[in-house]
Parts: sequence; C-alpha cells; structure tokens
Amino acid sequence: MGAGACGFVPSGGAGVLRLETLESAQKRGATILCEVVAAYANSGGQRDGGTMTFPNPDGVMRCIRQVIKDGELDPKRISLINGHLTSTGADPREVGSWIKALELPLEKFPLIQSTKSMIGHSLGAAGALECVAVVDQIVNGYVHPSINSEDVHPQIPIGNSIPHQMVKKELEYVIKASFGFGDVNGCVLFKRWDGK
Repeated sequence: MGAGACGFVPSGGAGVLRLETLESAQKRGATILCEVVAAYANSGGQRDGGTMTFPNPDGVMRCIRQVIKDGELDPKRISLINGHLTSTGADPREVGSWIKALELPLEKFPLIQSTKSMIGHSLGAAGALECVAVVDQIVNGYVHPSINSEDVHPQIPIGNSIPHQMVKKELEYVIKASFGFGDVNGCVLFKRWDGK
C-alpha cells in the first residue's frame, strides 16, 4: 500500500485451520476459536481490466458484496479487512474495489491490513496463512500492522485505516480476501465466537 511499492517478496509456509460443524466441535469438547459466517469465490474472467496477474475490479467487488450478502452483514459492522495487498500496482485498485463495494464514507472505513507486508507472498499458501493470522487476531484482540507502507500510495484515500503499529482492538467481523493469479477471487467472513 506504500507509494514506493514495486513488487512482492516471495515466501513460503503453511497454515491450517480445522473447520467443523458446531455440533461436532461441542460434542468433542473443542475450544471454538471463531465462526466462519460466509465464504464466496468467483472469477473476473480476465476481462475488463482483469489479467492473469491483476484481478478484474468488477469481479473483486462482486466477490466482496456477495460474501457480505451471504453473511447478512451490514458493512458498518466490519472490524477489519485482511486484504490480498501484495505491494504491487494492484494495491490501489484493490483498495478502490473495497471502497466501492462497501459504500461507506471514507472516515468510517474499517481498518485494512496486509499480512504479506510482514511475511511476504507465499503464493498458494497465502490465503491459509492469512486466515490463521485473522483467527489469531480475533481470539487475542489485536490488529497487526502493515509494515513498509508509511508513505501511503497517493491513489489510496484511506491512509488512516492502515495500521502502522499493532492496535489492541476487540474484533467482531473480519473479512479475509484473496484476489490474484488467474483473476480468481475469494473472500471469507469470520466472526468472533460468542458462545451461541
């Protein structure tokens, strides 16, 4: 998201979350960390600005809007966006898609972060690693910073929504997004587990 962004740093790793029904988790006495409220995936079809490496902004907006609709969520209740955000020229386009999709005043835009800013882009493992980061933040009540983005790109009008230091914050709803190679988009909507 920084003005000097010139390309992602490849990395590696793996992330695993166990997903199961509430009944199954309760039956085995599991510690429930959070809830997956909705998930959605689509493809921009590499049309209208979409390419093998840049997602179609309309496909991205449709993906965001559909996961919010499926989750029956008012966008004002989003605590945090964990974006795809790769430190490339696609970052302003992605943030623009979030702004259009959520239709919130800029001063009420939720916090938005890039896990890749700290760990690099692990390609096929990126979504899983970032989902683990989201769950940890929900459980422990914090928002990790987006590093190396202090000089926010001039085409990103929500600089105040980008945390540059860790923020202690109780999170209710968090959207994790992956928009990338092949113009394939995915969003997962997580919710803090309230015991109900």
